[in-house]
This record gives sequence, structure tokens and C-alpha cells, in this order.
Amino acid sequence: MSNMNDMSSLRTPVCDLLGCRYPIIQTAMGYVAGADLVAGTTNAGGFGFLAGATIAADKIEDEILKVKRLTGDQPFGLNFHMFQPNAQQLLDLAVKYRLRAVSYGRGPDKKVIGRLRDAGIVCMPTVGALKHAQKAIEMGANVITVQGGEGGGHTGSVPTTVLLPQVVDAVSVPVVAAGGFYDGRGLLAALAYGASGIAMGTRFLMTSDSKVPDVTLQRYLATKDAEKIAVSYLVDGMPQRMIPNEYLAMLQKASPVKRLRIALGLALQWKSETGMTTAQAVSIFMKALREDSSSVAQTVMAANAPMLLQRSMVHGDPADGVMSAGQVASLIQKLDSCETVISGIVKQALERRSAINQLTTV
Repeated sequence: MSNMNDMSSLRTPVCDLLGCRYPIIQTAMGYVAGADLVAGTTNAGGFGFLAGATIAADKIEDEILKVKRLTGDQPFGLNFHMFQPNAQQLLDLAVKYRLRAVSYGRGPDKKVIGRLRDAGIVCMPTVGALKHAQKAIEMGANVITVQGGEGGGHTGSVPTTVLLPQVVDAVSVPVVAAGGFYDGRGLLAALAYGASGIAMGTRFLMTSDSKVPDVTLQRYLATKDAEKIAVSYLVDGMPQRMIPNEYLAMLQKASPVKRLRIALGLALQWKSETGMTTAQAVSIFMKALREDSSSVAQTVMAANAPMLLQRSMVHGDPADGVMSAGQVASLIQKLDSCETVISGIVKQALERRSAINQLTTV
């Protein structure tokens, strides 16, 4: 069989839904997944999501057009949060430009998802628990990304090896596996579990196509101990996996009152940066309080974590921000291009599959 045929034999239902060559997805990391990274992923045969939640309202349309220009109009996706002030703008743009997919956390209702589905857009939320997967499908999602605890940023405590088979067995839509993936062995393992592909954030952040400042990327490369890429509740009261740094050490020592003061200061900064009025901010907070008291922490997160991420990912100040990372950061040795990363993953997955097939030949 020719090599090209081998490559196409990794095709899964997710490839058909998303219009990509390989079942390899780049997640929408805030301040990281801009047009360049999405185009790098897409041109290499993967599927990229633009981080619509952290791109300024007056720049998002230009970023969409830039991806289209850089990829020759290949399919890609857009991430959004319902609590951001310009959520409606992102929904309108996704429909206007017939984007292939949207990703989101919890938030959009059946009506919003119905509108997207009617426009032929794949709705692909990320969840960290079986009940959230089931709820998302009930709301209209037609692909689910399941992130196990090894993943970066906000994450649950159940590892991928337990969560993935649990969700695959319980739902009838294609499942994409996230949390702990960075190479071809992981892709083949995910497919063996019954997933239709893998989604990776940290692996794409740590590429030469990433526009993250080099001083921050060097911090990622210097992290060699997976245990140290730990989960902390200090940033916004929710579990978030990050690379340890001076800022987290300061929060660790700070009193609860000082932490609250810092969080409120960041929230006000975020409010002014997003152009949100005080009335909008209060109404979002009250809505969160009414609907689900546990989502109040998430609302604070919306106003807190992005400002800290921006320091590391945009301003090149890794000591004074946060660096979300999956535990796989400790295994990545150098900054290859998306093209090299994706072709390497596919090649290794095929080699591993061939080695497994050898075990069954008599």
C-alpha cells in the first residue's frame, strides 16, 4: 500500500464533519490561537479553532479573513463564550462566513445551537465530565471534545484514560479526545479507545508557528517535570493546570483579602478592555448567581484569568502572568512547525498501528 493511502486510512468521521485531512485538532487557546497558528494547523492537514473569546471585537472579522487568505479558504473553526460582551457578533460572523465549526464550554442554549446547526456549522463543545457531555448533546452538539485531567488550563480531576471510554460508551456522536496528547502513539491510543480524533492545545502552543513570545516559550521548554505542571485554584477559584512561576508563588503567600483585591482589579481591567459596561458586568454576575451558584467562580474567571494569560502570551512577561499547560509540556523538547508536528504524529501513528498488526499475524 502506498504511503498516501496509508495516510488517508486514518480518516475518521471527524475528518468528514470538519473537512480536514487528519483527525488532529488545535484547540482555541486564549491569546494563543490567532490566525497564524490556525492557518499553520489547517495547511498541515489538521483543524484549527480561532480563539474568539480573546480577540478584540474590532479585530475578529479581520482574523477570520486572514485565516481564509492564508489557507486558500480551507475549513476552520471559531471558539466563543456566551458570557463575552460580543458573543452575538461571533455567532453572526460564524454564520456569515460559513465557518465549519464552533467550540464552546457550557453556555449556549438550544436556540443558539439550533441557529448554528441550521447554518451547517458543526457544534463541538469541550467537556470534562460525562454529565456535561450528555447535556451538551441534548442541547444540540454533534461532536464532543472530552478533556481529561492531564490537560492544560481549566480541567477536571478524572484522567483521560478513565473519562474517554466512559463518554465513548455513553454517547452516539463522534468524540474527540483531549488532555495528555502530543504524539502519534496518543492518536492511535485515542482511536483504539473509540474516539474519532485528538485535540491538542499545549502541543500547538509549543510550535514555531505559535506567536507566543519566545521568553514565554522558553519557560515551557524548560519545564521537564510533569508533576510540577500542577492544578491550582488560586487564580480564579477553579482548578486550572499551569506551569509554576513567580506570580503563582506570590498568590500562594497572599492573604484571601489580598487575592480578592487582585482579582477585582483584574476584573475591572478586563471590563474596560472588552468595552463592557458596569451594568453588563453586574447583569452577567447576577445571572450566574441565579442560574447556578457554582458558575459564579466561572464568571470571575472570565474577568480574571484572561488578563493574566495576556501578560504571558502577548506581553512576554511570563513571571507576572499565568501559563496554562498540559502535563505533556514536560515531554516536548523543541519548537517544530505545525507541518512537522502533524506529519510526525501521522507517521508515528501508522508505525505503531503496523507494529500492533504484526502482533496478530501468524
